Amino acid sequence: MLFAERETTQLAPGMVLLRGEVGADDEMLLTEIPRIAEISPFRNVVTPSGKRMSVEITSCGEVGWVSDRRGYRYEATDPITGNSWPQMPAVFKEVASRAASTAGYDKYVPDTCLINRYSVGSKMGMHQDRDERDFAQPIVSVSLGLPITFKFGGASRTGETVKVQLMHGDVVVFGGAARLAFHGVGTLGKGAHPLTGAVRYNLTFRAAR
Repeated sequence: MLFAERETTQLAPGMVLLRGEVGADDEMLLTEIPRIAEISPFRNVVTPSGKRMSVEITSCGEVGWVSDRRGYRYEATDPITGNSWPQMPAVFKEVASRAASTAGYDKYVPDTCLINRYSVGSKMGMHQDRDERDFAQPIVSVSLGLPITFKFGGASRTGETVKVQLMHGDVVVFGGAARLAFHGVGTLGKGAHPLTGAVRYNLTFRAAR
């Protein structure tokens, strides 16, 4: 599969864009997603305010990210199935650790991966990833499939933002001064990717526990 030429760009202190970082591992990553979803299916969750998220999610790893009227949190079992979340595939860990190391965060070992599935019209509002216990560990965000606009700012939701287009195979790593930066993505437009069709996947790796 063709992917962007590898290139490293510092978007902000602590935040690095790795163009084409996934490389030839893209098909292996995509093969694992339906296997995970067969055990813990994709679902649209609601936020604590009761708003239904347009993005479908599932998780794998030691814990999974959960959202409902009780709040955002990690849980060891899938509330839909009542079972443990699927194990994180080895290729997931390898890609995440490699990207983190390239961005300057050595010995990164995520214990969970939130998988977001975007269809046409899906989007993700500005938010912080702050449900993890150790903010010293970075977030590793992998893009697969259709392109989308990534937006990031600073410590305030309403502050100025910077926009950058994310393509298939790109990875954004953010930690340090950028670990709690507000970020989100725009609305996914129509299109067809050779590997994912009219869909974009985002793999967000975290050290949650």
